[in-house]
Amino acid sequence: MIDRTIAISNVYVMLAYAFRAIRSEGKDRIEGQRFDHLHDLLAEILARGVGAQVKRGLHRDYLDRRDELATVRGRINITRTVATRSTTRGRLVCEFDEYEADTPHNRALKSVIVLLIRRGDVGTPRKAALRRLLPYLDAVTLIAPTSIRWDALTYHRANATYRLLLGVCELVVRGLLPTENPGATQLTSWVSDEQMNRLYERFIREYYAFHHPELSPGAPTVAWDLDGTKTRGVEQLPAMRTDVTLRSEQRTLIVDAKYYSESMQVSKWGSKTTVHSEHLYQMLAYTKNADVHRDGSVSGLLLYARTNAPDQPDLDVVIQGNRIGARTLDLGRPWDQLRAQLEEIVTWLEDKQTALTQ
Repeated sequence: MIDRTIAISNVYVMLAYAFRAIRSEGKDRIEGQRFDHLHDLLAEILARGVGAQVKRGLHRDYLDRRDELATVRGRINITRTVATRSTTRGRLVCEFDEYEADTPHNRALKSVIVLLIRRGDVGTPRKAALRRLLPYLDAVTLIAPTSIRWDALTYHRANATYRLLLGVCELVVRGLLPTENPGATQLTSWVSDEQMNRLYERFIREYYAFHHPELSPGAPTVAWDLDGTKTRGVEQLPAMRTDVTLRSEQRTLIVDAKYYSESMQVSKWGSKTTVHSEHLYQMLAYTKNADVHRDGSVSGLLLYARTNAPDQPDLDVVIQGNRIGARTLDLGRPWDQLRAQLEEIVTWLEDKQTALTQ
């Protein structure tokens, strides 16, 4: 669940970066208001964003339609015309394209707006703002939120402004949980850890893509550095997919973003807290295999979202020539301080000698 120490204004900033919708003036307006609940923030983003989209014009697309018509339009479906005996009524079954707003993107927007109005913990003024949008979506079909295929929604230049809006919608719908009453649903107060983890990863990657394109931010797969002399069952090796990889001329930094309720593990007898062993082993494997020249030019950093626990990851060591670390990102800080923490990570790409003496 989302930690209450995350500043709600930072949730907006994370969404804006993650869905490539950076608008500084919009951010200033959002931060100028107080949001006591996450649903209020999401409702505000949708109210503003969909309102602006209505003024620009809702996204439209050519949609396949079939209808029984008195005049020919598009292509005649002979099979259906014969099967329904349409000619006896002086009609033909035609298939044609209709340029309209009843697209999957707009259906998702309408579905989630109605969901927030009915079940979200949203203040009365923002519910009213959402209701005022519904007449503009009157021609859009209302569908069940759980039927939305998020992975099938594509984006291009004509509908790029929908990226943030539908990202917000997906977070809202992912918060749906069944209640004890059969057939009823309610919105959870917070987004699940799994969804926040995905948002956290994407936010960090897109932050560096926006501010540091010279570092070629990406999420490539690290290849296993095999000897090649004896190889068998290579296809059974698991893929090593990175969250964020930054590259300068001579150095590479692999960042693994971790959004966990507990950023440290406790020993069996509770006498010691350490970095999660499986996370450290994973990062060591990524780093050693990526450092094909064995020159220590690849570093690895476990970047945890900071929690309220008394012990926090603060590791910076060199293991067999490669710098490995674990630290936290405090999402509860004001944005300027949070950004300073992200910028400090870039120093890990300085030359090897300088980095290791920090």
